[in-house]
Amino acid sequence: MYEVTKTSDRTTQDGVRIICADTCNSVCSRQVAVAVKDGVIVDCAFNGGCSGNTQGVARLVKGMSVDEAIARLDGILCGNRGTSCPDQLARTLRLFSENQN
Repeated sequence: MYEVTKTSDRTTQDGVRIICADTCNSVCSRQVAVAVKDGVIVDCAFNGGCSGNTQGVARLVKGMSVDEAIARLDGILCGNRGTSCPDQLARTLRLFSENQN
C-alpha cells in the first residue's frame, strides 16, 4: 500500500549504485533517486513533492550511511497519509539494502 516500486537499478563504472523508485500515491513526490557508494549516500533527488522539504531531506542525507538514513527517516508521517516523502526515501533505501549483491 505504501511501498515504493523499483523502476531502475544500475551500477556505474566507478562503483556508484543508483536506484530509482516510484513512490506510493499517498505522497506528493512521484519518484526518488538515490546514489550510493560503499554504503554511503552520495546523491539523492526527489521528483515532485514540496520542493524545499524534499531538497532539504536530499541534502541532509548526503554523506550519511544507508543504515543511518533508514533509522532516522523510517516511519515519519505526513498528516494522516500513513507515510511521507522522507519515509518513502527510507523505504527506497531499504529496497536497495535488501537487493545488495
